[in-house]
Amino acid sequence: MKVCIVSDSHDRGPMLAAAVAEARDAGAEAVIHCGDLIGANTLKAALGLGLVIHAVHGNNLGDLVAIARLAHNSAGQFHYHGQDANLTFADRRIFVTHYPHYGRAMACTGDHDLVCCGHSHVPKLAQQDNILGGTTWLVNPGSVAGLGAAAATWIFADLAAMSFEVRLTPSI
Repeated sequence: MKVCIVSDSHDRGPMLAAAVAEARDAGAEAVIHCGDLIGANTLKAALGLGLVIHAVHGNNLGDLVAIARLAHNSAGQFHYHGQDANLTFADRRIFVTHYPHYGRAMACTGDHDLVCCGHSHVPKLAQQDNILGGTTWLVNPGSVAGLGAAAATWIFADLAAMSFEVRLTPSI
């Protein structure tokens, strides 16, 4: 299974939709958003592309009521998980949070195959040693909107191969 991992869209809906469209065209079946959506309108164009979106809070919460209402009325296309999420895609255990320090701590437990985080606006791919003697993938897609970073980025992930590619958000 292939997925699109994004974060820190900060109300830049067209940029989020551009990344989701590129991921969909490359075979992605779902989107993981690591927080800082800000508002429900940020998601409207991306939801129109047909992929299920899973999102968590960030430190810029925006309009939680509108986001929760959008999730409730989305017929299962948008899932808003709150502070963090435990997901299972293609038999891979995935933990999602906004904060890198929390993500690293969860990766250290060995309870997940993949931990996704955001917040820093800087993309990062790493294998974190865990207490079970193995490693857990810890990925941060940067900011899909390019805020505070040299480039707008997201991650295309292949969960079968456990491979991750940082991609530039397409120009809009």
